Amino acid sequence: MRTVHSAALIVNAQSRKGRKLFRKAKAAAADLPFPVKAHEVRKPSLLEATVRRALADKPDLVILGGGDGTISGLVDLLVGEDVALGVLPLGTANSFARTLGIPLDLQGAMDVIGAGHFRRIDLGMVDGDYFANCAAIGISPLIAETVPHGLKGALGRVGYLIWATWKFFRFKPFTLIVEQDGQEKRLKVVEVRISNGAFHGGTELVDEAQPDSGEIVVQAVTGHVKRRLVWNWFTSFFRLDARKETVESFIGHEIKVRTEPPLAISIDGEVLAKTPVTARIAAGIIEVAAPET
Repeated sequence: MRTVHSAALIVNAQSRKGRKLFRKAKAAAADLPFPVKAHEVRKPSLLEATVRRALADKPDLVILGGGDGTISGLVDLLVGEDVALGVLPLGTANSFARTLGIPLDLQGAMDVIGAGHFRRIDLGMVDGDYFANCAAIGISPLIAETVPHGLKGALGRVGYLIWATWKFFRFKPFTLIVEQDGQEKRLKVVEVRISNGAFHGGTELVDEAQPDSGEIVVQAVTGHVKRRLVWNWFTSFFRLDARKETVESFIGHEIKVRTEPPLAISIDGEVLAKTPVTARIAAGIIEVAAPET
């Protein structure tokens, strides 16, 4: 059982809701049963330095406010530190918060932090980079590399979907090669998800992935034509049984992933790697404030 004596609140004010909600987050944090030192970061390039500076004060809890990319980009800094993670979902999709059942409104998320229940979870790894929820190969990196920040910031998920539709027409299926336990399999696919959590893009897509299972999931949306991906998204959004007919999943502690041609990988919305990679799980490596299950 973790007892919190002090906390740091770090808000990415460049996230879609960050600047608008920083003052509200700071005010809500004042009602927590422990002191909170608040930091507003308006330049994403300063986020890492701000977290390091906050950790120097030895808080018991670091509360990160931002989108999935902010959480994944900073969670590496918390690994190996005697500190828990709190999440304020201020981004567009907020897949990590959805996976953990954290409310998407600021006060609801702050109430979870104040309740003092912590859950030990896994982190996924792409080579040596930790990530919180999901990495993707296919159309997701293509969107993440090119989506105008103003469109995403002004319209949120609607803006993201508009841009995704535009990029869909320039996207092509590709070949996936998965190596696990010395065995190799080749598939024609339209998307690949490397998942530690069920949600991707704000939609529950990877049923087998759980943040405390001790295993990483590589899910391939199979097929030679792009409409297979549309059908997978549609059936997953409406939770139809047909969604299971469009995917093949590989589950384990370590899975090697290659593609032909080599492709970019988006990690929780940020393009940070390129195939080939090794996907791993770091089991039970961090504690996070979450609702009691």
